[in-house]
Amino acid sequence: MSEARPDFEEFVAARSPRLLRMAWLLTGDPYLAEDLLQTALAKVWPRWEQVAIDRPEAYVRRVLVNSHVSWWRRRWQGELPHDRLPEPPTVADPFDSVVTGQVVAAAVRALPARQRAVVVLRFFEDLSVEDTAEALGCTTGTVKSQTHRALQALRGKLPARELLLDGGRRDGA
Repeated sequence: MSEARPDFEEFVAARSPRLLRMAWLLTGDPYLAEDLLQTALAKVWPRWEQVAIDRPEAYVRRVLVNSHVSWWRRRWQGELPHDRLPEPPTVADPFDSVVTGQVVAAAVRALPARQRAVVVLRFFEDLSVEDTAEALGCTTGTVKSQTHRALQALRGKLPARELLLDGGRRDGA
């Protein structure tokens, strides 16, 4: 009955890059992402014996999302930057993918916290609807409706060539 449990330090060493990427996608800031990940890991550490038994990465992802949402609710939302990037040149630009990535990241950061969390978990972390619902502590229907709203908002903000989050499908299905 005694199964081998991953040690907390081994878990952190193995999963930190992926969890840090998720935190960065949620916050949009590398320093806040590090703080968010550290906060989540500090919350998980006292419960590690129970967490390590069943799907520890899913548990840490949920703590990350919940911590981010609680930070977002506390943060003053009075100012939002609205600078527009210049139109990309028609000549093939070697930095085009970087600009596209920045445009997509900015559009995702502009989404409400819940929609942003759904987009990050579904499309950047490649979780299923069910796993996303579990991570967010909601129903699959909520995940589907939040995904639909988020993609609609992104379609309104991004040129068609940059909206690849839905697998290139334009019908929304």
